Amino acid sequence: MKARDAFIDLTPLRASRAFRVVFTARLISVFGLGFALVALPLQVYSATGSSVLVAVVSAVNGVSVFGGTLVGGVLADRFPRRTLIVAGRAAAALAFTGLALNALWAHGGAAGFAVICACAALNGFVGTFSTVALQAAVPGLLPRERLPAAGALLALTGQLGSIAAPALSGAVIALWGFPAVFAITAAVCAVTTGLVLRLPPLPPGSGPSGGDRRSMAADAVEGMRFAARHRTVGPLLLLGFVQLLFATPYVLIPEFTDTVLHAGETAAGLLYSASALGAVLASLSSGWTRTVRRSGALLLGAVAGCGAASAAFGASGQLAVAVAALAVLGFAEIVEEILRFALLQSHTPDALRGRVNSVWSAQNTVGGSLGALALGALAPLIGAGAAVVTGGAATVVLVAAIAAAAPGLRRAANADAAAPGPPPAAPAAGTSADDGADAPGIGS
Repeated sequence: MKARDAFIDLTPLRASRAFRVVFTARLISVFGLGFALVALPLQVYSATGSSVLVAVVSAVNGVSVFGGTLVGGVLADRFPRRTLIVAGRAAAALAFTGLALNALWAHGGAAGFAVICACAALNGFVGTFSTVALQAAVPGLLPRERLPAAGALLALTGQLGSIAAPALSGAVIALWGFPAVFAITAAVCAVTTGLVLRLPPLPPGSGPSGGDRRSMAADAVEGMRFAARHRTVGPLLLLGFVQLLFATPYVLIPEFTDTVLHAGETAAGLLYSASALGAVLASLSSGWTRTVRRSGALLLGAVAGCGAASAAFGASGQLAVAVAALAVLGFAEIVEEILRFALLQSHTPDALRGRVNSVWSAQNTVGGSLGALALGALAPLIGAGAAVVTGGAATVVLVAAIAAAAPGLRRAANADAAAPGPPPAAPAAGTSADDGADAPGIGS
C-alpha cells in the first residue's frame, strides 16, 4: 500500500456536494455543542450549588435523547429526511436561545431551573431527529464503496470538536459569562439550519409513508426486529454494546489518577486528551479502510483491541504507559466506529435505515450510561485499576464469543451489500425476519 493511501480519504467531499454540506454542518454543529456541554453543568452548579440538580438535568437530557432517537428513527422512514434534519437543527437553535435568555435574566430559583430542564428536553428530543435522519440519509449521497471514508470523515468532525470546544468554552465563560456561550451555540445551530436547507429533499425509503395506517410503535418494533434477527446487523450492534459496557474506562480517570498514579489534575487532563489524540490519528490515517474486504473480521479485532487497551490502561502504574494505552484505545474506537458505520448502512435496506440507526444511537446512549455505572460500582469493591482490567478482559472474552456465534459478522464485507437499485420488498405476511435477513441485498 502506498503511503498516501493511508491518509484519510477525502473523495466523498469531492464527489458529493450534498455530503460536503453534511460534513460542514456537522463540523460546525459539533463544535458549537461542545461549548454547551461544558457550560450547562457549570451553570446549574453555579446557580444551585447542587450536584444532584446537575445530575437531574443530565438525566432529563438523556431520557429525551433516548425517546427522540426512537421516535426520530420511525419518522426518518416515513417523511423526507431533510425535513427532520432541519427541524432538529431549528429546535436546537430555539433551545439554546432559551438557555441564553434564561442565563441573562434568571437569577437561579425554581423557575430558572425549570427553563433549563425544558430547554434540555427540547434539544434532546427534537434535536436528536436530525442525528438519526442524517445517519439514514448519508448512504444515499455516496456510492457504497465510499461509506468507510464517509464514516471516517464524520468521526473526525466529532473528535475535532471534542478537543477544541471545551477549552474555548471555559475561556468564553470566564470572559463573558454563560449567556455568551449559549448565544454562540444558538447562532451555530441557526447557521447549520441554513446549511442543511441546501440539501436535496432526501426522501425516505420505500417504507411506510406518513399516511400509512400502521402505528409508530409497530414501525419501531419492525426496525428492532430486523436489527435483532439480521445475521450481520444484530451481532454488530451487540458488539458495540459490549464495547460501551466494558471498555470505556473514562469515568474512572479521576479516581485512577489519584489512587493508582498518585498524580493531580494535570495528569488527569493528559489522560483525557490521550484518547482524543488517538481518535484523531485514527481518522486522519483511515484511508486504508476503503480497501478492506473482510471488514466484519477486522471490526471484531478492533473491539477486542479496545478491550486489550483498556486492560493495559488499568494495569499501568506509570503515567506514560497509561497515556499510551488510552491513545491506543481512542485509535481502536474510531476504527471500530468507521467499520461499524459502513457495515450497518451497507446491510440495512433504505426503508429501514432510520429505525435501525435509531437503535444504534439509542444503544450508544444506554450502553455508555450503563458502562459508567457498572465500572463506577465495581471500583469501590476491587479498586479503580482492577475494575478497568476486569472490564477490558471481559470485552476480549465476549468478542471471542460473539465471533464464534456469529459467522455472518465474521464474513461480512461492504462489497456484499445490496447492489444499487430499489431495496427488497418487505417480507410477506407470515414470513419471518430471518427470511428477510437472507434476502438478496440484505444478508451478508
